[in-house]
Amino acid sequence: MTAAITVSERAARRIGEILKGEGEGAMLRISVEGGGCSGFQYKFDVDRARTEDDLVISREDAVVLVDSASVPFLAGSEVDFVDDLIGASFRVVNPNATASCGCGTSFSI
Repeated sequence: MTAAITVSERAARRIGEILKGEGEGAMLRISVEGGGCSGFQYKFDVDRARTEDDLVISREDAVVLVDSASVPFLAGSEVDFVDDLIGASFRVVNPNATASCGCGTSFSI
């Protein structure tokens, strides 16, 4: 069984704000791709199409999709939204990552 992927309250609120501006049927897709300075990188896209094997995470006004190939890389992770001196961004707190870059968008396993 795969450990759950969660969305923090702050992230759900921000995702909801973004999706409202994108119109009816918009969802946030999070995927993992090869690349980045640590080997893998997170990708965030607005999507309107859900596939049969997508993991769907709903919280408040936020609907997040994760494709089946990315789920094992994100198992047990929490998607958070941080607004600090460096800037505002989504961050993935990933227990599977053995290393990550300073900006938090790439990681290695």
